[in-house]
Amino acid sequence: MDHNSSVRRSPIAGAWYPSNPEVLRSEIDGYIDSAPQQSLPGELVGLIAPHAGYFYSGATAGHAYRCVKGLSFETCAVFSPLHDYMPNDFLTTAHEAYETPLGQIPVEFSLVEACSKNIELSTGNTLHHISNDREHSLEIQLPFLQQALSTPFSLLPIMVRTHDPVLLEAAARACAEVLRGKNILFVASTDLSHFYNEKEANSLDSAMLKHMIEFSPEGVLKAERCGEGFACGAGAVALMLWITHFLGATKVTLLHHSTSADASGDTSRVVGYAALAVTR
Repeated sequence: MDHNSSVRRSPIAGAWYPSNPEVLRSEIDGYIDSAPQQSLPGELVGLIAPHAGYFYSGATAGHAYRCVKGLSFETCAVFSPLHDYMPNDFLTTAHEAYETPLGQIPVEFSLVEACSKNIELSTGNTLHHISNDREHSLEIQLPFLQQALSTPFSLLPIMVRTHDPVLLEAAARACAEVLRGKNILFVASTDLSHFYNEKEANSLDSAMLKHMIEFSPEGVLKAERCGEGFACGAGAVALMLWITHFLGATKVTLLHHSTSADASGDTSRVVGYAALAVTR
């Protein structure tokens, strides 16, 4: 594989977030510094953050990344949906690194392979490798991590296309075995309800957030299935909650909720966003 094809170039820089590194750094700093420092009930293990363009959800993401500002993790495991159709339940990148305007992040292939092997042993599934994906929801977290964390890190990227609780819990247990004892930050990428009016959105989002705050991956998946609330990354959130649960996490704290109306002024058709922290 030649060097060019081994790096995943950003398909969304310049559209979903600024492509100029200085402008991007200053925008992210603005979001993080505007968010209050919240005291958490334990050691931070993971974050749940939104994935719209920064104009819409950057301020809410800032509340999540405020919690890790200046911290150092060896690896960041980022779980996201995959919005394009693929027949696989779990996917990862075939590239050796992700590139954003703030630099390249190497993929931690030893962990990718170990997770894939363990998932296969317990579920028959593997992490299917894809190249040149256009998935925004995973990448959108990376510049925030690059700017907030104090040292470079490697990446464990997992895209989730299943909402099956039995499969997700088994895969989570398989990953937790591999990841136990390592210095890893877990990030789940999700937005909430889409295109309801603001009042309905707030009600749907409250219902979904209740399950997250109760640390209930089953509840998150059931709410999505029954239409009680919505999260396009429900599978990614459930996988992350189960993994962190198996690694000793006990609490989820809601840091911030907003809708796209806060940025656009249009309350008739909004998307919901939230920032949450997972602690042990």
